[in-house]
Amino acid sequence: MSESAAILLMMNNYLHDVATALLIAAGWVMWLLWRNLKHDAAPAAPLYFIRLYRGMTRLAGWSLAWIILGGIPRVIFYAEFEWSEMAGRGQVAALIVKHILAFSLVFAGAALWIKVRKKVLDLEKHQLPTI
Repeated sequence: MSESAAILLMMNNYLHDVATALLIAAGWVMWLLWRNLKHDAAPAAPLYFIRLYRGMTRLAGWSLAWIILGGIPRVIFYAEFEWSEMAGRGQVAALIVKHILAFSLVFAGAALWIKVRKKVLDLEKHQLPTI
């Protein structure tokens, strides 16, 4: 593997991990914002929340796409690029734990997103003029 290809793969792997964290963080932030939204506040507050939600939804979508697409080269080149001889076969158990945690975070982020989406749809339908 050339040096430039190795650098690209290294960046892909780093951004793949960041995308996983970003997905759960985006879902958590939107859920917290929803929970703290004062529904009797100024009429602009729910509108602002919906605008934030739409922007964060794009961010979460890009994160999910990167998780899926960025995982492909990561899997293909794992043995060549990330495998540690010093850790030996013990890293297989660590990888299993890492992926269980990563999948749990992705699913938790998606579940939070679905929960907030239902709230946003209800908010748009019942409390806001046409946006």
